Amino acid sequence: MAGVTGGRRTPSAGATAFNRRFSLTLVTAAVLNPVNSSIVATALVPIGESLGTPVGRVAVLVTGLYIASAVAQPAMGRFAQWFGPRRVFLAGAVVVAVGGAVGALAQDLTTLTVARVLIGIGTSAGFPSGMLMIRRRADESGEHPGRVLGTLVATSQVTVLLGLPLGGLLVSAAGWRATFWINIPLAVALLVMAYFWLPSDDRPARRGGVRRLAGELDLLGIALFGTGLTLLVGFLVSLPQAHWVLLCAALVAGGLLVGWELRAATPLVDLRDLLANRALLTTYLRTAGGMLMAYTVMYGLTQWLQGSRGLSATVAGLLIVPMSAAGALVSGPVARRGLVKVPLVVSAVLGVGMAVALLLLSGSTPIVVVVAVTTVVGVAVGLATVGNQAAVFAQADREDTGVAAGLMRTSGYVGAIASGSIIAVAFREGSSDTGLHIIAEVLIPVMVVVLLLTVFERHLPRRLPVSGRAAAEPPGSLGPAGPTGREPGGRSVH
Repeated sequence: MAGVTGGRRTPSAGATAFNRRFSLTLVTAAVLNPVNSSIVATALVPIGESLGTPVGRVAVLVTGLYIASAVAQPAMGRFAQWFGPRRVFLAGAVVVAVGGAVGALAQDLTTLTVARVLIGIGTSAGFPSGMLMIRRRADESGEHPGRVLGTLVATSQVTVLLGLPLGGLLVSAAGWRATFWINIPLAVALLVMAYFWLPSDDRPARRGGVRRLAGELDLLGIALFGTGLTLLVGFLVSLPQAHWVLLCAALVAGGLLVGWELRAATPLVDLRDLLANRALLTTYLRTAGGMLMAYTVMYGLTQWLQGSRGLSATVAGLLIVPMSAAGALVSGPVARRGLVKVPLVVSAVLGVGMAVALLLLSGSTPIVVVVAVTTVVGVAVGLATVGNQAAVFAQADREDTGVAAGLMRTSGYVGAIASGSIIAVAFREGSSDTGLHIIAEVLIPVMVVVLLLTVFERHLPRRLPVSGRAAAEPPGSLGPAGPTGREPGGRSVH
């Protein structure tokens, strides 16, 4: 029977802290977000036809979920820190079910957009709250979390592409509304699994009234973050016809966010501590660069194969599948060994090589070479994802793991959003060889920077410590009370 420590169920003696039920629940939650990111892609045209709306406007369903997820990931980490990761996990599942129901019953694009935002928020609860639970269990048990971390990475790699064929099957079999209602049974299953298989949370401490709670959760910071990101995405989506007003407004929102976060008693992102913890900041930059490469190759190469080689969308999509499979295959073994720096260095080297290889591709390049390139890119992305995830686990404070993990996902979404703008600019005259080479010319310096940020990062651990704290932490990283005199949750100790 499990024991209880601090109000939480803990594994009994001889039981593994990361048993199959615990791991399966976290994996199920982690895959909902990447699946929903792509599942609607095959439904955009039918949705537009059903609602009498141009497909260009329907694309807001894709960007809406991206923005909601990018903002919600760190916010959910903060909520998990204050209210308990299991409670946030359960609440996220409920929001996913509500979003699925709203979308399945929607009669207009506005309602569908609300549904996608709800799904984005709900599916964002799983990863940061799961990482916080993993961190606590690793610290309490002394057991290495490499296996469960590797499983999370591997399944995420596979499910990014799984959404495309799954969406196609659902639309063909039951219409586009099926891409929304499928979330209802998945959310219900996740609720049952989380209720019975995840460790209970401590009873949340009383923190005063609504106003004080809003301040401690930094709701204003979350709102400014969401506003700035929405405006920035609007500018990026407008390219190559740039709407500079949106960019200026985004910069103003960003300035307000920085000013507020520097003054807030419990900021969503403690900028002073983040700048002091250079290693963690570098991890976010590497994550953004890696995801920029991954999404640019995944979607850019798919369009190029259709435009330059005349392949159908189905065949072009199948040629990208090895990329996802390769990433899943390499991530598990690396994570189980707790490796951090070596896979990141190898990934960056492969990334530079693959960016250069894109310059050599043309309409006459054998398909087998194209598949080889995408496969190696998949290896690079898999190594980068598992390495950066382990780095966040080692570099962040124990109770800040949820927020730190959420920010890592946010940086990945920034890379994904930027990739769409790069593809739009490069292929503005059509998905030709010239456009593909423009993409390569952008990716080469990006990946060189990622390589430099990896090789010369002195505080990047070689392996993931069993305790979850880096053996060699960067100067200025947070201790139990941090340099600002606050506990991990941001509470003042003075």
